[in-house]
Amino acid sequence: MHSSTRFDAVLFDCDGVLVDSEPITNGVLRDYLAEEGWVMSSEECVARFIGRAVKDEAAAIEEHIGKPVDAAWLAAFRARRDAALLARLQAVPHIFDAVEWVHGATKGKIACASGADRGKVELQLTMVGLMPWFGGRIFSGHELPRSKPAPDVYLAAAAALGVDPRRCAVVEDSPTGVTAGVTAGCTVFAYHPGAHAMSTEKSLLDAGATATFGTMQDLPNLLR
Repeated sequence: MHSSTRFDAVLFDCDGVLVDSEPITNGVLRDYLAEEGWVMSSEECVARFIGRAVKDEAAAIEEHIGKPVDAAWLAAFRARRDAALLARLQAVPHIFDAVEWVHGATKGKIACASGADRGKVELQLTMVGLMPWFGGRIFSGHELPRSKPAPDVYLAAAAALGVDPRRCAVVEDSPTGVTAGVTAGCTVFAYHPGAHAMSTEKSLLDAGATATFGTMQDLPNLLR
C-alpha cells in the first residue's frame, strides 16, 4: 500500500541523486584537463564543474588548454568517462526503495531530468538497474536550448508528464540544479549525504532548496 504525496509529479536529477557518479566523472575530468595543461585540485574541479555540462564550459577550458574543445575532444572525454563509470558506478544508497515509493505515490508521474548527455544518463540507469522506472521519461539538458542552471530541462519534464511545474517536486544535489528547479517553479529538495556531498548545505539552501536531507530513506516523508 503506497501513501500519497502532496505533489503531482517528482523529477529526479541523475548524477549524485540516482547514481553516485559525481566523484568518478569529476576525477576523470580533472585528470584529463591536467594532461591537457589545466591543473587544479579536486575541490576546484568540483566547484567549477559540478552540476554543469562540460560542453557549456568549453570557452573556459579552451582558454586554459589553448586548443579547441570540439566534438572530437568531447568524444574522447566521454569515452574515458564512460569506461570509468562502467568499472565503478553504483546506485545511491536506498534509492530503489525511494523511487519505488515515489512511483506508487504519484501513480507513475516521475522523470529523470539531467544536465548530462542522454547517452550517459541511459548508460548509468541501465547499469544500476533503475532504467525500468525511468524508461521513456528521461530528459537531457543537451537536447534543449539551455542546460542547468536554466530551467528548460525541468519545464520539459513537467510538460511531458502533463503537470504544472508548481505541482512538481525536484530532487537535486548541486546549487546549479537547485537553481534550475526553483527557476522552473518547482519545490526543490536537496540531497546532501554529509561528508560525501559534493556541495555544501549552505550553497544548496542559498540556491533556493526548501530543505536538505542526508539519506534517501527520508525522501518519502519530505514529499508526503
